[in-house]
Amino acid sequence: MSVRVFWQGRWYEDDPRILGPGEHAFWMASVAFDGARAFDGCAPDLDRHCRRLVDSARAMMLAPTVDVDAMVELALDGVRRFPRGAALYIRPMFFARRGFVLPDPESTDFALVVHELPMPEPTGFSACFSAYRRPARDMAPTDAKASCLYPNMQRALAEARARGFDNAITFDPCGNVAELATANLWIVQDGVARTPAWNGTFLNGITRQRVMALLRADGVPVEEAVLGREEVLAADEVFATGNYGKVLPVTRVEDRLLRPGPVFRRARELYWDFARSQPVG
Repeated sequence: MSVRVFWQGRWYEDDPRILGPGEHAFWMASVAFDGARAFDGCAPDLDRHCRRLVDSARAMMLAPTVDVDAMVELALDGVRRFPRGAALYIRPMFFARRGFVLPDPESTDFALVVHELPMPEPTGFSACFSAYRRPARDMAPTDAKASCLYPNMQRALAEARARGFDNAITFDPCGNVAELATANLWIVQDGVARTPAWNGTFLNGITRQRVMALLRADGVPVEEAVLGREEVLAADEVFATGNYGKVLPVTRVEDRLLRPGPVFRRARELYWDFARSQPVG
């Protein structure tokens, strides 16, 4: 995998050893990160991803050392170190070096990783319902995109893979559908695009927000709603939005087969049109 890493004022063309076992982020998971994409010569919503990282760092009791504008410029500099149009994953992060249980905010460090990662083909993937849930807001730092939130979703994903599925549909603490293990979930019923109402227990994805706005501007009815297992199983279409693949169809939920439908296709088309309006330059 071709990678570029920015850390402490310089770019590396490998993966430098940044942390040791005595440092806070290594043993207490005091890491906030974000993920953005560059592909086809564009970098959609890069500024919003960087802004969310700053907010996530503060939620994790860290003191951000790089502002949004500087982070955007660093990310674009990293993108330009690859062939134009390459499919890339952009991962800026803040982490604490010192502290005992509580992180020392003054020890906050920053790194930025840009690496090649092909965009998945929109051929569809399968998903099952998971036994693992998203945490309540008073049980975990759900207002941050933080490394410490991911182990339970890793368990959900491993559970799904063991059952022969690609991904998992998870629930919130009240038993309502929340999201997939790695992306936000959408269903379509009678031409209405519906997505679980954001309640602070799962990530209010930037791609989710963008697709919601694009569909509404295009005249497609969109609802944020409390969804259960039955609504997902009865849907005409199911699709996902997230940074890895942006807009992808779900073609199997449990034993029910589905086909990519017109709302999914329109959402993907609208998103790609938007993305092309955000060139790397």
